[in-house]
Amino acid sequence: MKAALECAKKSSEDIPVGCVIIKDGEIIASAHNLKEKHLDVSAHAEILALKEASKKLNTWRLVECDLYVTLEPCPMCAWAILNSRIKNVYFGSYDLNYGAFGSKINLCELSNAKINIFGGILENECDNVIKEYFLRLRK
Repeated sequence: MKAALECAKKSSEDIPVGCVIIKDGEIIASAHNLKEKHLDVSAHAEILALKEASKKLNTWRLVECDLYVTLEPCPMCAWAILNSRIKNVYFGSYDLNYGAFGSKINLCELSNAKINIFGGILENECDNVIKEYFLRLRK
């Protein structure tokens, strides 16, 4: 999760969310939100990291991979994660407005995917990165 937090801090224009994908103990993909920079509604950290991991492994099936993200995935990202067949998802901050792995809705209930979800990992640190962003934005 610390690597995902470092990715989040690289996001200057967007809400600071970072994501890393790990296979066999090695980071194979990392990304942060680039929606504003790329003017692309789908440029969330999770989507970008999934694309990078798929290219590196030459497959969209990420069955032996784990995903770490600083904010609970939204429905778009959660569905992509479920379809990628990621094994485990670890997230930091709960997203009570848009969280799709249990906070607002749980897309796992609509899927046959065998996935493990773990929330609240380094939650305070992840919360603080987002809070600091919004404080700067409002100044």
